[in-house]
Amino acid sequence: MNTALKNTYTRRAGFTLVEIMIVVAIISLLAAIAVPNFQRARKRTHATIILEDLRVLEYALDRWAIDNNKIAGQTASFGDLKPFLKPSTALYETGKDLYGREYGPVFTVDKFPTIAPETAADLSDVAPPEFWRPYQ
Repeated sequence: MNTALKNTYTRRAGFTLVEIMIVVAIISLLAAIAVPNFQRARKRTHATIILEDLRVLEYALDRWAIDNNKIAGQTASFGDLKPFLKPSTALYETGKDLYGREYGPVFTVDKFPTIAPETAADLSDVAPPEFWRPYQ
């Protein structure tokens, strides 16, 4: 058999540089689309966790006020509310939000606990002011 004819039938395994570059470009494009969406979803989850912590603190404050015969306007510290929180949670352990900012430090009976202004500013792109009502 002729060697020229034999070379045309021989198939080399592997990918060309152009094929590899196209695959890398497609993966990069997909990553450029997915990463910002993932970061936004993560921030939105943080906002939801902080909102839930505020609700838990509100409930704990109500329980504390009832158990200790407190009236509207009286104040409590986080230490007073801690027995009414679920142990082994981040809120119970630290008393702070996900950004390390304290809730309170003083809680008033018949008033909603409030979010730290810095935390609200950090999350303002995913949680507008109406998101935090009535915890502003």
